[in-house]
Amino acid sequence: MEVQANLANKKLKNKEHLLVEKISALWYNIYSLRGDVMLDNKLGITNEIELAKEEERITKIKALELFDTNKINEFEVGTFKGLTDIHKYLFSSIYNFAGKVRDVNLAKGNFRFAPIMYLEEALKKIDDMPENNFDDIIKKYIEMNVAHPFREGNGRSTRIWLDMILKKELGKVVDWSKINKEEYLLAMERSPIKDTEINILLKNALTNKINDREVYMKGIDTSYKYEGYNTYTMNELDK
Repeated sequence: MEVQANLANKKLKNKEHLLVEKISALWYNIYSLRGDVMLDNKLGITNEIELAKEEERITKIKALELFDTNKINEFEVGTFKGLTDIHKYLFSSIYNFAGKVRDVNLAKGNFRFAPIMYLEEALKKIDDMPENNFDDIIKKYIEMNVAHPFREGNGRSTRIWLDMILKKELGKVVDWSKINKEEYLLAMERSPIKDTEINILLKNALTNKINDREVYMKGIDTSYKYEGYNTYTMNELDK
């Protein structure tokens, strides 16, 4: 009888554990990245496809402005404030949350980003991380990706942020056009546990063409393709 009771208790605990996991997964999925939720926007657009197209067009033009006006070099390098300024510049015409720390939890596929209850603390720690060499910089980039501080537009903003750190500290930037989308996304997904793959991918794509407009424009196009945005090219918008 005692053995049966113990088995029954174990089964009950397992069921409770599974239920908690399902509720947790559901809770995160409610606030998952674009695809489940139509984001409120300043443009009055209520169709997700149309919003995605207009977001791509507007923010790519803003990204080009960052380079052509040299505005990007006015931002702090390697800090959350600097990343906030980049994000705000790109997205402020579209979203009220541009440049603001998110107030919902986010997940992408099976990967859950930093919970909001720990986000502020995590961002402070990331600010204090060293940038002494390439490995240090990539570790900082990975941690900022895990933090995913904004409601939308994290990857696109953070890749610009990473290039600014590499430019300042090493005199290099990433030629993103040389990095395959699937390889990059898989390496980033694995990076919090093992950063070898993303480290190699980024290192092999480094270039000293830090002020090359073509490298920058191709990099923005590739960065957007990583996130599924490929309606416009930078050349088409460069009028």
